[in-house]
Amino acid sequence: MTDGTIRVLIVDDQMMVREGFSVLLNAMPDIEVVGEAVDGREAVEQVAALRPDVVLMDIRMPVLNGLEATREIVAADADAKVLVLTTFDLDEYVYQALRAGASGFLLKDASARQLADGVRVVAAGEALLAPSVTRRLLSEFSRLSEHSESARPVERSAVGDLTERETEVLVLIAHGLSNAEIADRLVIAESTIKTHVSRILVKLGLRDRTQAAVFAYETRLVTPS
Repeated sequence: MTDGTIRVLIVDDQMMVREGFSVLLNAMPDIEVVGEAVDGREAVEQVAALRPDVVLMDIRMPVLNGLEATREIVAADADAKVLVLTTFDLDEYVYQALRAGASGFLLKDASARQLADGVRVVAAGEALLAPSVTRRLLSEFSRLSEHSESARPVERSAVGDLTERETEVLVLIAHGLSNAEIADRLVIAESTIKTHVSRILVKLGLRDRTQAAVFAYETRLVTPS
C-alpha cells in the first residue's frame, strides 16, 4: 500500500459490474482502483504488472475462470490477496477458490460499505467469509470430509506440533473471529494473538488465516455445529 491507500484490481467480464464497483471503491478515501480485467487470463497479467494490494475476482468468466486465475496468481505471489465475488451464496466454486488461495469471498449484492470493509479486511491480512454463507460453506467442508477416506492425513499430523494455546487460537480462527475478538475471548494481548497466528501458519505451512480455517475444517479439528 502506498501512503495507506489500498490498491485494487477489479476482475469481472461484465462492464457494468466493473464500473459500478470502481465508482463505489474510488469514492473511499483509502481505496484506489488501479485497474480492471475482463477475464482470468487478463487478471493474471494485470496482477503481475500492477501489483495490487487486493484483487476483486469474479468466478465465472471466459478464457480463464476466477478459480484458475486465483490459483495462478497465488502460485506466482504467495502474498497476493484475492477476494472472490459471487452472485450465489452456494456458488459451487467458492470452496475450491478458498482452497486455491483466495482470502475470502463476498456476495455481489453486498452494500458499498460491506464491499469497502471487505477490501480493508483482506488487505490487512484477515480472512473474510460473508456471514450469510459461512454456515453453508462450513457444511460443505463437513460433507466433503465425510465422503473422503481420510481428511488430509499428512497435514493432520501437523496439528500435534501446535501448542495447546495455538490449537485453541486455530479453532477460533476457524470460527471466524478476528485477532481482537480472539484476544478478548482468551483475555490476552492482541499482539500475543498475532504471534500465535504467525507461528500457526509457519508450523502448518499455510499462507494466511483463510487457509488456516480451511485446514481446521478439512482435518476435522473443527466441525460445523
